[in-house]
Amino acid sequence: MRILAILSILLAFSVSAAERKGLHFTFLDTEGGQATLVVTPSGESLLIDAGWPTKTGRDSDRIIAAARKAGLTRIDYLLVTHYHLDHVGGVPELAAKFPIGTLIDHGPNLEKTPSVQALEDAYGKVLASGAKRISLKPGDVLPLKDIRVEVVTASGERVPKPLKGGGQKNALCASAQKKAEDPSENARSVGILLTFGKFRFVDLGDLTWNKELEIACPENLIGPVDLYLTTHHGLDQSNAPQIVHSLKPRVAVMNNGARKGGSPSAWQVVSNSPGLNDLWQLHYSVAGGDKANVPVDRIANPEEKCQGFGIEVVAQKDRTIQVTNQRNGAARTYKP
Repeated sequence: MRILAILSILLAFSVSAAERKGLHFTFLDTEGGQATLVVTPSGESLLIDAGWPTKTGRDSDRIIAAARKAGLTRIDYLLVTHYHLDHVGGVPELAAKFPIGTLIDHGPNLEKTPSVQALEDAYGKVLASGAKRISLKPGDVLPLKDIRVEVVTASGERVPKPLKGGGQKNALCASAQKKAEDPSENARSVGILLTFGKFRFVDLGDLTWNKELEIACPENLIGPVDLYLTTHHGLDQSNAPQIVHSLKPRVAVMNNGARKGGSPSAWQVVSNSPGLNDLWQLHYSVAGGDKANVPVDRIANPEEKCQGFGIEVVAQKDRTIQVTNQRNGAARTYKP
């Protein structure tokens, strides 16, 4: 009887895995931070960033809820794009509650402030507890099975040549103007291109303007994508039109907070991108007001007071994308 029970449990698990079709993304609401959970058809998981540190465990609890909803018992890979509190702050809290297999980052943190140093100490304790570590450089490929995740930028460097699908000359570069150099961790963000069949997704962390131009000019090193997570929460320190418009995303998700990100000028750049079907937002942007916010059915959290809703995306190998707003169930499907 015990053997039969074990077999029934294993069968239930295999059916659950077989029923998972497509590549699943959950863009979690971390109130102006960042956390994106990616689950492959075979059930392998990649978490990109872990939100803020909080006394209540708000962001880690939201990540764990999303992971359990996806049938996960652990996070296989946790990619930290850079060492700012809104991206790496939740790592120690998450690790204390939910198993993490491998931590991935760009190597040593070069931005030394008291708060960052304290967080680095906590990060080190997570590693000391037994999690593996991979430090990336541009051109590396993450060890996931169903998807290909290529590193475009890391620690202030970029890939030396175009990725497959990239290399197009960028006419917008003639009008490009640089901004003040950014010495912070933002400019050292890990940026990735994720490929699943013909589907392509890009996340550049908080990469700032001049570093965006380095991968967009004189040619776009990435090439067109299907899904784009707006860089740096939709702030105008990033989202140069030279990169956004040459990526030509079909669907974009803005991971802004009510009063962080969603800058009207950056919102306009993304909204005006050639070939864009829709932009979805994690939050209503107070700064955007009536002119720089999408219709409310495509906003996960329309109130300034956070409600904790996310945006879910299921992508297929043929580039079909289905987006669902967790708050109201509003869903749209975008065919290739």
